[in-house]
Amino acid sequence: MGGDGWLDVFYGFVRRLVEGFEGSGLDYAFTGALAVSFYGVPRTTSDVDVMVAVAGEVDVKTKVAGALERAGLEVDLHKVDVALESGYNIASFKCKTSPYTVDVIFSREQFEKQPGTVADLKTFFQSPEGLVLAKLRMIKATLPHERAAKDKEDVKAVLTFANVDVEAVKQQAKKDGTLEILENLTA
Repeated sequence: MGGDGWLDVFYGFVRRLVEGFEGSGLDYAFTGALAVSFYGVPRTTSDVDVMVAVAGEVDVKTKVAGALERAGLEVDLHKVDVALESGYNIASFKCKTSPYTVDVIFSREQFEKQPGTVADLKTFFQSPEGLVLAKLRMIKATLPHERAAKDKEDVKAVLTFANVDVEAVKQQAKKDGTLEILENLTA
């Protein structure tokens, strides 16, 4: 990758995403591997996951497109339409200048987020509780279960290194049908 190391390229990509979403006026938060890394266990990834609140939001498609274009991604508005109309709620976009992608997760519900810093910029991350619960749901849905190893490690790492309201996580995990998974991971 020329004179820049892959980490410089990755953080440049993340920096552009932060600037794009900060300038969009959207309610957003980073989740996935970037959030796990923020909460204490750095790990590599080839994509960045960003949650965007769409409930009550006007002109979501234009705002998301603007944020992604400012970040240097190839924007296909049809992907946003499909994600929102299908109920799948996730659209993936490729960076024009690096091998990285961003998955935009459209949330119809309000989500908890925490301020933090990445690539020397202030931004937001999904709350550690929300991150753990999302990972537990992924583990439950992943077949075969061996493919969920990274998510299991992520849950353990966030529980170990972040200040997590474990009781709140247990209560919601019970509702989500993932309490047994949580108990197995913390045994």
